[in-house]
Amino acid sequence: MQNQPHTPGARVLVVDDDPTVAEVVEGYLTRAGHAVVRAADGPAALARAGERRPDLVVLDLMLPGMDGLEVCRRLREDGPVPVVMLTARGDEDDRILGLEVGADDYVTKPFSPRELVLRVESVLRRSRPPAASDTAPLAAAGLTVDPAARRASKKGAELALTVREFDLLTFFLRHPGRAFGREELMREVWGWDFGDLSTVTVHVRRLRGKIEDDPARPRLIQTVWGVGYRLDTGAPPPDGAAPRPPGASAHPSP
Repeated sequence: MQNQPHTPGARVLVVDDDPTVAEVVEGYLTRAGHAVVRAADGPAALARAGERRPDLVVLDLMLPGMDGLEVCRRLREDGPVPVVMLTARGDEDDRILGLEVGADDYVTKPFSPRELVLRVESVLRRSRPPAASDTAPLAAAGLTVDPAARRASKKGAELALTVREFDLLTFFLRHPGRAFGREELMREVWGWDFGDLSTVTVHVRRLRGKIEDDPARPRLIQTVWGVGYRLDTGAPPPDGAAPRPPGASAHPSP
């Protein structure tokens, strides 16, 4: 992960039934300048979020009674909120499920508290208003994005996008017609120099489900085999934006 500037303090809800883990996470986030609220189970987490909406949630997947996936779904019913999910190492299916229900990032246990803080700050940074130079509205192929308001729509109907889905769509709209590998998307959209590339694959699939007329036959976000993904707006690509030659990036999942 790249070294990045510190993010101003935020209200972070930490949900974990292991008091030792929760205490360590709280300590590191507090030292990083964030205000931390803790909850040990799903109902308590929802109650805390109802009292005051957090800026971000660090959410353990394995919780008693109500698991993290259900907590994430219920939190999102009240509007978008960034979520960093904690999962057990090796549970790839669970991590994919977490991304499918809208988690913006995940960290596997056992984890480095410093890495968790970096990932939290990366998600927070992406969820906040952009610099003035990056606020111009974007529109193509019936899609409209307002980076300043962090609102997106398709043919006038507002889209319910997570932080990373919004960032991914914005990035594609800023570079229409150009093919990007998953490693490049991870670096440019997530701010990571390394990581699980299935994160990109899942987010592309989720975004297609929200912007494509038929997600099974995507016309907007197209797979460029041997390269990555490209937003096809029907317009010719800008000069110098031809797809990279095959082999320049890992093969993506469709």
